[in-house]
Amino acid sequence: MDCSLVRTLVQRYCTGEENWVDSRTIYVGHREPPPGAEAYIPQRYPDNRIVSSKYTFWNFIPKNLFEQFRRIANFYFLIIFLVQLIIDTPTSPVTSGLPLFFVITVTAIKQGYEDWLRHKADNAMNQCPVHFIQHGKLVRKQSRKLRVGDIVMVKEDETFPCDLIFLSSSRGDGTCHVTTASLDGESSHKTHYAVQDTKGFHTEEDIDGLHATIECEQPQPDLYKFVGRINVYNDQNDPVVRPLGSENLLLRGATLKNTEKIFGVAIYTGMETKMALNYQSKSQKRSAVEKSMNVFLIVYLCILISKALINTVLKYVWQSEPFRDEPWYNQKTESERQRNLFLRAFTDFLAFMVLFNYIIPVSMYVTVEMQKFLGSYFITWDEEMFDEEMGEGPLVNTSDLNEELGQVEYIFTDKTGTLTENNMEFKECCIEGHVYVPHVVCNGQVLPGSSGIDMIDSSPGVSGREREELFFRAICLCHTIQVKDDDDVDGPRKSPDSGKSCVYISSSPDEVALVEGVQRLGFTYLRLKDNYMEILNRDNDIERFELLEILSFDSVRRRMSVIVRSTTGEIYLFCKGADSSIFPRVIEGKVDQIRSRVERNAVEGLRTLCVAYKRLVQEEYEGICKLLQAAKVALQDREKKLAEAYEQIEKDLILLGATAVEDRLQEKAADTIEALQKAGIKVWVLTGDKMETAAATCYACKLFRRNTQLLELTTKKIEEQSLHDVLFELSKTVLRYSGSLTRDNLSGLSTDMQDYGLIIDGAALSLIMKPREDGSSSNYRELFLEICRNCSAVLCCRMAPLQKAQIVKLIKLSKEHPITLAIGDGANDVSMILEAHVGIGVIGKEGRQAARNSDYAIPKFKHLKKMLLVHGHFYYIRISELVQYFFYKNVCFIFPQFLYQFFCGFSQQTLYDTAYLTLYNISFTSLPILLYSLMEQHVSIDTLKRDPSLYRDIAKNALLRWRVFIYWTFLGVFDALVFFFGAYFMFENTTVTSNGQIFGNWTFGTLVFTVMVFTVTLKLALDTHYWTWINHFVIWGSLLFYIVFSLLWGGIIWPFLNYQRMYYVFIKMLSNGPAWLTIILLITVSLLPDVLKKVLCRQLWPSATERVQKSSKLKTAVDAAPSMDRPLLKDVLPGPRRD
Repeated sequence: MDCSLVRTLVQRYCTGEENWVDSRTIYVGHREPPPGAEAYIPQRYPDNRIVSSKYTFWNFIPKNLFEQFRRIANFYFLIIFLVQLIIDTPTSPVTSGLPLFFVITVTAIKQGYEDWLRHKADNAMNQCPVHFIQHGKLVRKQSRKLRVGDIVMVKEDETFPCDLIFLSSSRGDGTCHVTTASLDGESSHKTHYAVQDTKGFHTEEDIDGLHATIECEQPQPDLYKFVGRINVYNDQNDPVVRPLGSENLLLRGATLKNTEKIFGVAIYTGMETKMALNYQSKSQKRSAVEKSMNVFLIVYLCILISKALINTVLKYVWQSEPFRDEPWYNQKTESERQRNLFLRAFTDFLAFMVLFNYIIPVSMYVTVEMQKFLGSYFITWDEEMFDEEMGEGPLVNTSDLNEELGQVEYIFTDKTGTLTENNMEFKECCIEGHVYVPHVVCNGQVLPGSSGIDMIDSSPGVSGREREELFFRAICLCHTIQVKDDDDVDGPRKSPDSGKSCVYISSSPDEVALVEGVQRLGFTYLRLKDNYMEILNRDNDIERFELLEILSFDSVRRRMSVIVRSTTGEIYLFCKGADSSIFPRVIEGKVDQIRSRVERNAVEGLRTLCVAYKRLVQEEYEGICKLLQAAKVALQDREKKLAEAYEQIEKDLILLGATAVEDRLQEKAADTIEALQKAGIKVWVLTGDKMETAAATCYACKLFRRNTQLLELTTKKIEEQSLHDVLFELSKTVLRYSGSLTRDNLSGLSTDMQDYGLIIDGAALSLIMKPREDGSSSNYRELFLEICRNCSAVLCCRMAPLQKAQIVKLIKLSKEHPITLAIGDGANDVSMILEAHVGIGVIGKEGRQAARNSDYAIPKFKHLKKMLLVHGHFYYIRISELVQYFFYKNVCFIFPQFLYQFFCGFSQQTLYDTAYLTLYNISFTSLPILLYSLMEQHVSIDTLKRDPSLYRDIAKNALLRWRVFIYWTFLGVFDALVFFFGAYFMFENTTVTSNGQIFGNWTFGTLVFTVMVFTVTLKLALDTHYWTWINHFVIWGSLLFYIVFSLLWGGIIWPFLNYQRMYYVFIKMLSNGPAWLTIILLITVSLLPDVLKKVLCRQLWPSATERVQKSSKLKTAVDAAPSMDRPLLKDVLPGPRRD
């Protein structure tokens, strides 16, 4: 059997198994190709239904339960519940089943409601009407019925129903404008281009007569990449083959703008559209707090098992004495005597596990989830982080990492658009060594205010003038700018004044700045019409250039080119790019003068670009066309082939000049970096810019200071010495001064220590990361990391996007495992944002890919200061207290139960009533800690902003270290001992009430439980620094609720209960005087050690935070007290004047 036949059969019968082949063939309008052209293979693709929901009506319960019980805590409680059902256990299955049912139900309702909303949205989208062409007529049907190959008509302001190849539009030039706000958040209009051979088909009949097939790649999620080709069959046998790229692809979810209508053919539908493929969530990031929580849970699980083992062993030791095994009132049956000893022991072990299982807090997970979800709103509601100019506030894309914001040790930031405004201003251009400054030199005339600038003569020579105009034309033509104007203005703009009112739109602010700058020097770019670029020269004449090819910019080449033909028939290639990518390709021009000017501008922090050109003869151009066409129509490795073609074309250039553009620092960027460094955070700048420009920006934003000694690890340095020598020399330099002090604690802010700043470029990093001949790269990496650790700041320049992620990963996986944060604003920053522990996107001018892929998004870099130093600080303080408090209150709860077994013959008798066991974590003690974890502010917001060093107090997970965890656990054990033995000794002496009745075991248990509920609640009240009426209401309300519930529970005979053991117990206990004394005394004794510890530590070894708290309290007291300097209110009021 022929292999092609097997492939055909697989395609035909295995719907959806798309990965058998790496491309797909689509028949436009479902029309078979002409006979003999190619084999017609009907292919089956999914319909256009979008399904974003997780569940259906039938699978919701089993699927949701399966997902919930994958969580260890839920699964553990399910096992305990099943054990209680199977064997005879001391507590009712309700005590485990009810909290578990509550947790599972609340989570299921939340997830079910969210999924129901998704179902509603899906149905609305899938039933949306769509116009498509059938037999030359326009037919309307629901979006979900659309199939691959259908020709669709979309009108202005409608969204595209699936991914379409753009065939034609109502615009004469075959273009359409699109906004992709719902895909990547970019609201600017993008221009898309129709297929060259189909753009003239404007009616339904024309389109229906189209004979074409499309070959393209299988669906993949990259919004900005598409590879395909279209074969258009005309009358002749051989089809016309045209390349298809992302400029021909209209994505589902994008909206048509400023275009009456377009026709397109569906190529990806339903869940295969790029929008649907981007629904998949990013890999889950877990915070350090969550990891600590899981470790603590394992410790408590071990404690639980050891408790159960100890009790089981002691039970059989105790029963080994005669008559203890079978007291006269509880003799065993014959079958019980015959049971296997190991089976009995195992059953008893499980019974003890059930009895003590409350030490594992099931409700902690729910409380933590609620705290994170509700707490994240404090960021979005923060008015100080709202940017009026942009009309944007911060966004929280994941609430799982709130507390991680308080643990950051390294920040990796992009430069352009993050530290700077990405608002470019044209400063100057240098042509053949002569400098032109807008408004200083214009049209060859020297204007006032131009002193001290080396400029061309006011009457340049013929060759100088020609080069000058060629440079300005190159700037006007070498770009991808769109001109935004009214659709009714059809003719070219004639006057320079009207030309100057053009609004330029581009994905790159640099391009707009250059075109606007050259406009001020006399050359205005008007528009692109019918593939002709029009520019207005100094003489107010319109020049037309036919646009033949665009060699697009990419971050690897770092340059772009255009090939144009003038009206005289001359063909030019104009190229602009970074100096490092232009100078090696230049064979002529005043390279030295221009290079020195470029370096001078870079040192001043200006962004520089070089401009070059070459003339092409017709034969050369035809060779270039063939080379590009072969690369463009390739379905495999298209990008690689295009890069190779560009490399061949962009060589032997003549250098014209260079431009300088200023990108101003963002407001308060320097203050923010200074505050972060004081907080002990190391800031690294990762940029694609050249070293001098980036270094100037680093000085401006105070990353480098005047006394900072800069160390270079650059390609230039490595060329002079070997990498090995450079690294060892640098390590000797930085380690010379760090003998006694560790720089991590100083973060480069100490005055008595030498400050170091490291500069590394992308090429040097590649050498460090590259494995050596012996197969190891760790030596160089370790040395490099050691140097970085001892530098206060690091600048990485000339970085490719992937290298940014490599740097983050290198630090993240180093032996200290520091918490990293990456912040950027562009698509080139996405890789490092996803790699870091916390990713922050700046809602900037380079689109919203960074904001979409980040965990948090902020309008400006300055907002990072409050996000980390205030919100991050509070989140960490709150959740660490929440976790420790949960374990503490459960130790208080279960340890008395453990002690009680020593007094009841290890009979698994429960100390507390079933209702108390069930409601302790759900009702009596849950709300105060939830509110504390949302509202607590141990110091004021202003103090945290004013004193960034307070951030160091919580660094490296300080509040969840083993020392703190053991303190809380021992505090819980101490309190439990006080509750139990305090009540025990009180009962020993006062066993009879006033009416002669004797206190029973339920009264004893209730007394212990009452003291415990009051103690753990008041412990939280002692820890609370920030009191509001809500805190008072919840804390005192919880205690009141416990009392009211106990009175009702014991005051009424409940008909649905098969026991009434709690009847009148609570009321009888409170009617006894010694019980009141015991409760007050035991609560005081329980809280005393914690109060003493706090007082002693604050007096003898105060932390920075405690010192600030003390000073703020003193300040408040002084402010409140009347003084001689501050008149009382009565002195201010009008009255008789005192001498």
